[in-house]
Amino acid sequence: MNTLALSVMLFTMISVTVVTIYFFIKVLNTPPRPEPDSFSENDDVPRE
Repeated sequence: MNTLALSVMLFTMISVTVVTIYFFIKVLNTPPRPEPDSFSENDDVPRE
């Protein structure tokens, strides 16, 4: 393997790893969306 091929391979592997880590951290730091709670929204409806 020549030097150019090794440098392209390392650049590709490092860039994919950095992008993967960036999006993984972004997903972990994103606050969850508030989901509608259908049970609490129907409190005024009498249960049968």
